[in-house]
Amino acid sequence: MSDLVVIAFPTEAKAEEVRQKLLAMQKEYLLELGDAVVAVKDDKGNIKLNQMMNTTAAGAVGGAFWGTLIGLIFLMPLAGAALGAASGAVGGALTDVGINDKFMKDTAAAIQPGTAALFVLVRRVTADKVLEGLKGEGGTVLKTSLDHTKEAALQAALAGVQAAVRAPSP
Repeated sequence: MSDLVVIAFPTEAKAEEVRQKLLAMQKEYLLELGDAVVAVKDDKGNIKLNQMMNTTAAGAVGGAFWGTLIGLIFLMPLAGAALGAASGAVGGALTDVGINDKFMKDTAAAIQPGTAALFVLVRRVTADKVLEGLKGEGGTVLKTSLDHTKEAALQAALAGVQAAVRAPSP
């Protein structure tokens, strides 16, 4: 089961820095990300989503390949490539992978202009090592599907303080 975490940061650069840190942790097998998107709210209130993967470009490349291949059969590879790239780009633009774009835009509407939010869909995590890696990064947890204790530990790590662990009551 995946967990969703949304963290607000004062700048786009800081949100991108934390996303890159999470991607580096993924390469070390400390966590598995389903998606990581930086949403930026400009001074006019417009929200831009910086996705990890550009589905429009990927669709265009795949479409151009298949269009060229089919075009070769009909002795028109350039026309096939152009038609394939165009249809692939349209298909890619209509594809929504990972976190729902409308949800991200609606949630990012709550942040202040000129700031950013990092949306992370986590499939698996080695919590203690990831929290240690995020210690002192700043940011405020806006939304999460984590339980209250894990959410508090994440917020404490971002703030750079040691999370208080409650002793079990007798």
